[in-house]
Order: sequence, then C-alpha cells, then structure tokens
Amino acid sequence: MNGFSDADFDFSFLEEGFAARDIVEKKINEVSLSDDKDAFYVADLGDVLKKHLRWTRALPRVTPFYAVKCNDSKAIVMTLAALGAGFDCASKTEIQLVQSIGVPPQKIIYANPCKQVSQIKYAAAHGVQMMTFDSEVELAKVARSHSNAKLVLRIATDDSKAVCRLSVKFGATLKTSRLLLERAKELGVEIIGVSFHVGSGCTDPETYTQAISDARCVFDMGAELGFNMTLLDIGGGFPGAEDAKLKFEEVTTVINLALDKYFPVDLGINVIAEPGRYYVASAYILAVNIIAKKVVLKENDSDEDDGAKEKTLMYYVNDGVYGSFNCIFFDHAHVKPLLHKKSKPDEKLYSCSIWGPTCDGLDRIVELCEMPDLQVGDWMIFENMGAYTVSASSTFNGFQKPDIHYVMSRPAWKLMQQMKEQGSILPVHDLTANTLPVSCAWESGVELPNTACSSAPIV
Repeated sequence: MNGFSDADFDFSFLEEGFAARDIVEKKINEVSLSDDKDAFYVADLGDVLKKHLRWTRALPRVTPFYAVKCNDSKAIVMTLAALGAGFDCASKTEIQLVQSIGVPPQKIIYANPCKQVSQIKYAAAHGVQMMTFDSEVELAKVARSHSNAKLVLRIATDDSKAVCRLSVKFGATLKTSRLLLERAKELGVEIIGVSFHVGSGCTDPETYTQAISDARCVFDMGAELGFNMTLLDIGGGFPGAEDAKLKFEEVTTVINLALDKYFPVDLGINVIAEPGRYYVASAYILAVNIIAKKVVLKENDSDEDDGAKEKTLMYYVNDGVYGSFNCIFFDHAHVKPLLHKKSKPDEKLYSCSIWGPTCDGLDRIVELCEMPDLQVGDWMIFENMGAYTVSASSTFNGFQKPDIHYVMSRPAWKLMQQMKEQGSILPVHDLTANTLPVSCAWESGVELPNTACSSAPIV
C-alpha cells in the first residue's frame, strides 16, 4: 500500500487530554439550539491502532487478515492496510474495495466457501489466489474457473458455545476432508492449507485447541497425498469490547499453547487469522436523539395505594434496527444506552423501552430498561458500536445512515506513519497511558475549546 491518498477520507486530530467521547459531547453541544439533531458516530482510528499493537504482542505468530464484512468503512480498511494487515474478503465488492486502496492480492484471502463462478473468475483476473472451499462442488468450480488458485480447506468446528454459529453452514468433517483432498489430487488443484472458524463471539477458548488439533490431522492427510501445505487460518471469534465475558488474552493464551504443540515454529507454517469485531467494536460511539416519546399509564393493583397509576415510558430515537442497530437481529447484540444528560442522584427512574424511527413494530432497540423521565431532544449514547452495524445498515423508510466522524490522537498518527514507512511494528514505541488521550470533559454541559479537535486530511 502506498499510503493514505483518498481525498474523501479525512479525520480530526484529538488534542492532548481529549478522547472520542469528548468529541461526541462537542458535537451534541454544537447542535443544542438546532432542530437538526441527526444521529451520528464518532470513530477513533487510534483505537484500531491500539488493538493492532495488542494483537502483535499477544499473537506474535499470527498475521491478522481483517474480516471486511464486519465493518467495510473505507477509513477502517485504509487504517488497517497502513498497519500491514491482510484482508478476509467474502465477495467481489470487498475485493474491489481493498484493492482500490492498493492492497496487493497476496494480502487477500477470498474466505467464502460458496462463491459465484463469475466472482471466482474476477478474483483470478485480479491476482487473488488464496480462497477457501469445503465441498466437492466448490472444488470443481474453482478447478474450472481459476487455474492459479491456492485453495484452503475449511473444516468444521464445535461452535456450540459461540454467539453466532457458522459450522452449521460451513466446514468439512475430518472424514470428508480426506475425500476432498483425494479429489483435489485427481483434479490437479493446489491445496496450501487449512482454515476454520470457531464462531463469532466465541465464549470457550478451548474450542480453538480442538480446532487446531483437527487442522493438524488434515495437514497430515495432505502430506500423505503429496500436498505441500504451509498455511493455517484460525479464523475469527475474538472479543472486541472490554466488557466481553471472555477476555482477549484468555483466548490468545490458549491459541499460543495449541500452536506450539501442533504447529511448532520450526515447521515454518504461516499462521493467519480473520479478526473482525476485535479491531472495530470499541472504536465506534453512536449518539442518537430522542425524536418522540409516549407515556403509558398502567393501573396499579396495589390495595395500599388505591387509584395510583404506574408510569412507563416509550422513547423513539432516530436510528433503529434497520440502521445501526441491525446488530440486535444479525449479531445477537445486547445494547445498553448511556445518558448524555447527567442524572441527579435522587432522580426517579421509570421502566422504559427504546424504539427506532421506522413504521415497523419490529423496530425495537431495548425492550426494558430503567431511565429517568427524558424529553424530546435529549441524547442517548451507545458504546462498542463498530462491529456488524454500519456494514449491514439500510435506509429503510427513507431514514439515512448516521454520519461517521473519524478522530485520532497525534501520537497515534505519528506512530502509524512510522509503521507505514518501516513496514513493521516499532518496538520502542507504544500507545501507553502516557500517550493516549484521557477524557477531561465527559460530563454534559462542558464546552470544549475549538482546539479540541482540528481537521486534518490524510494525505
């Protein structure tokens, strides 16, 4: 990659002492007297960089191939490309996206086991050789359509403890794997390795151990048939938010032990992974505005307070499940609203529900939560909104997608430039607590100076 050169991509510098949450507050304050209170994102590209540094420390043997489907924002793709990551693409459009910013085909794996013939031919014409398969039909398709393909056999895993299961749709059993390898030999197709995916939102790190062990068996099968298999793809499933039940380092410790046992370094196997939410979940903050409100009064059956009525509140905001909150349906997400307006210590809380703006009764974001009595024009904030949100949102009912405002601290930008120039992580630098911006103005009503963030196009 030659660097950031897209004129449409720009970000704002975070000045020292400020964080992405402060920019959310600043933008809310800017529109406080206006009727134009559209939902918006603030995305911290420095958070993506911080995740990359954490990855290289925790998984030094594993090269990340970012799963584009998780968040296909061009700014994210450009940032990860500058950091030297590869890319897991599932379609022609995703391949076009990453190649449009100069990513070489060697850093792309077409990791969709069920590909349209025309898109296989597109990959062939544009130099993308690594691609996955898990069936004889797919093997035959690739053999006919891509003479230079380097195939990776995807095996099934036990993903019963994952939030989003994938092996119900993809992956070959060990028995089927042998048959597929034999068929590939007959067709003269090159098999370079094995891939698996333990499921999105994996909750049991030992699943990786079994999957890596199974991959070792398939490598041995391949060796018996004369294949020179040099690639292991351990897929995704890595947590992206700090409040996840399973911590990132818990997963990586198990992976490293399994790799050392089944694929020791001296074998020279190239190990890659397909992280998605890990990189982008925590980078995005979404701010939504209350556009309507309904007060529902319910008769109280208590004999002690005869005639009293219990109040519940329904809030309607300007983004919903057809937009950013599609993650609720597609990714089994459980979102938690934070209030922009600071609550009083003794403020009464009410049973509330939160709804999106469309005319569909399914457009419910939160079924039940407790919040104060808020008003139309007040704001709610949702953190950890970078994964499987913007990439799958629609404009159903004519509601537009929220704007995304990208930010980055100056130390993060400087480090990214150094890494881009040298092509590797610089061991003498890091984004520690001494260099990362710490919020100093999170509370509502604190006006940020104009220098809190200054526009700086990436060139």
